[in-house]
Amino acid sequence: MLELKNISFLAPDEQGKKEILNDISIKFERGFIAITGPNGGGKSTLARIIAGIQKPTCGKILLDGEDITGLSVTDRAKKGISFAFQQPVRFKGITVNDIIRLAAGRDITISEACDYLSLVGLCARDYINREVNDSLSGGELKRIEIASVLARDTAVSIFDEPEAGIDLWSFSNLINVFEKMRDKSGGTIIIISHQERILNIADKVAVISDGKLTEYGEKSAVLPKLLDASYHACKVLKSSIKEA
Repeated sequence: MLELKNISFLAPDEQGKKEILNDISIKFERGFIAITGPNGGGKSTLARIIAGIQKPTCGKILLDGEDITGLSVTDRAKKGISFAFQQPVRFKGITVNDIIRLAAGRDITISEACDYLSLVGLCARDYINREVNDSLSGGELKRIEIASVLARDTAVSIFDEPEAGIDLWSFSNLINVFEKMRDKSGGTIIIISHQERILNIADKVAVISDGKLTEYGEKSAVLPKLLDASYHACKVLKSSIKEA
């Protein structure tokens, strides 16, 4: 189990320091958890703190009871935490096959590597030997990174807005991938997303707004509140446009 205790994060700005996260405590048990909320609310910062890319200003992060707050990204990866960036990194001179084999941490076959690519909607024979460089689009890089996370099969897998840069067909394919992960994985899957289709396949939904955890619970309890709030917000917007 992954547990965050009183996590806060301050970032420097023109006025000194800006509060991005404010005293967030949450337990991520096994299953599929979606984190959503307004843009700029602190969702991606929270994901990077879990992965070890950024350090919290205060608070603790526990993995199965062990304090991992001071561990680096590499050490957290060894403990079983995977992270898929919103904007994947390019690696000149390294092939897609290299990336997936490194992620798997074992000597997998070409056929196994191709299976992971197929899961994310890529034709394996067209991609397996390509370099992970500027010749790939953002959407292609995103799918390759997700394939590498699938290959790692870690205890905690974090995806930061996996739908970003993905076309409609590939997005539908990714929904199927996440559904399979939810059904087969014995670990924790955390996805940062605004997409209702992703929220609908989650076990639990957390809402981060203005740096605070405002909702967290079973999807059946949280999602109707979000949809109702969105509906009323749209009505207010339409009314204001008509009046103008």
